[in-house]
Order: sequence, then structure tokens, then C-alpha cells
Amino acid sequence: MEQIFKNKVALVTGSSYGIGKTTAIAFAQRGAKVVLSDWKDDVDTLEAINQEGGEAIFIKCDVSNETDVKSLVEETIKQFGKLDFAFNNAGIEGIPGPAPECTRENWDKVIGINLTGAWLCMKYQIPVMLNQGKGVIINNASIAGLVGFQGTPAYVASKHGLVGLTKNLALDYAKPGIRVNAVCPGVIYTPMIERSTGGDKKGIEQFTAAIPMGRLGQPMEVAETVVFLCSDAASYITGQAIAVDGGWTVQ
Repeated sequence: MEQIFKNKVALVTGSSYGIGKTTAIAFAQRGAKVVLSDWKDDVDTLEAINQEGGEAIFIKCDVSNETDVKSLVEETIKQFGKLDFAFNNAGIEGIPGPAPECTRENWDKVIGINLTGAWLCMKYQIPVMLNQGKGVIINNASIAGLVGFQGTPAYVASKHGLVGLTKNLALDYAKPGIRVNAVCPGVIYTPMIERSTGGDKKGIEQFTAAIPMGRLGQPMEVAETVVFLCSDAASYITGQAIAVDGGWTVQ
């Protein structure tokens, strides 16, 4: 695989499974040094990268905790001296149910990780990139940040907020050389979907039936989009929320 990111440094939050894990490996395969981060130890992704001859480190971080996030970025710079790409991927779906049944605890947790967490990451990533004179940030939103979904008020609010935040920061930092975009995955076959469906075949079939392409997406299809947006091939793209959804949002 072409080493288009040789001597580059990429930070991936929520790297322990699904889209985060796959994207971290994709960065490493293209030559980047990768900083893995999650709220729990991430041995699997670290080992997967090392086994392929890549270079990675793991730093434990709860993105909703400002002290953790500050330390994450500081340690990244301490270890590698710079930060070229950040994929702010950490997120949770929360407990489903209509707004009156959504507890304050659930609301605060979902907003805290999905939206406040991404903001905190960018709060500390951007000064580093400003000092460098360039950088790329990709936020992992969702098609729930582009359209509404029933029974998930906190999740939908968090992802709509993240899309708006992405556009705001893209405008603020376009001239200084920092590109900020969001990917908006549709129904991707990850542990999150397994939890949502309970592994039920009928539940997966219902999702599949609603997708124009007639299948669930794969984590690598999102990872490849992130890699493209970080590459020089996407040098004129910023402030965009790009759906990777098999056509869901064009219906």
C-alpha cells in the first residue's frame, strides 16, 4: 500500500473497535504513526498495527474529561513532536426512547461524549496545528446529524451539533491552513449496530431494507473516506459533512 502518510502523525479516539479501529489501521498501513485512544485499554488495535510493521502508541482517555483530553494531546506531541491528522471518532448511542423518557443522566452522557468530547479534542488539537501551520481534523458524526431519527433525542442532537461545530471551525481556521470535515456514516456493521439490533437477523434485515444499496456498510468504507479527506487529494475540501450511507439520506 502506498505510504502517502509517511512521517505523518494521526490521532484516533474511540480506537478500540469498529470504525475507529479500522481507521487507525488504515492510517498505519499508509505509513502514519498512530496515537490510539479510548476510555479502556486498546490492546487489539495496537497489536494489529504492530503485527503489520506499523508504529502506534496507546493513551487512555475519556474524551468528556478535559484533563484527559489535554493530556492526550500533550503526550502525542511529547512522543511524536507534531499532530497532522485527528479523527475524533469516540461516541456512544445512549439509551433509546422518546424525549420524555430520556433521563438527564443519559442526555448528559451522550452530549458529553459525542459533542462536548469532540469540542474538547479540537480545543487542544487546533493550537498544535496552528503552530505547525497546517493540519486536518475529521469528526465522526452520523446520518443522524443530517436527518432526524425517532426515539434517539440525545444522539440526534449530539450529531447535529457536531456537524454544526465542524462547519464553524472550518470557517474559523480555513485561512490558517486547518481543514475540518465530518463523516456521517449510515448503518455500518459494527458492535454498535449489533447492540441496536441485539444481533437479531430481522432487525438487521429491517435496516438493510431501508438502504437503497441494499446492504449494510463496512467500517473500511468509512475509514477510506477519512483517509481520503486527510490526503492531499482532498486539499480543497473543508467544512463538509459527507454521508457514507449507501444512499440513505437521498431518499
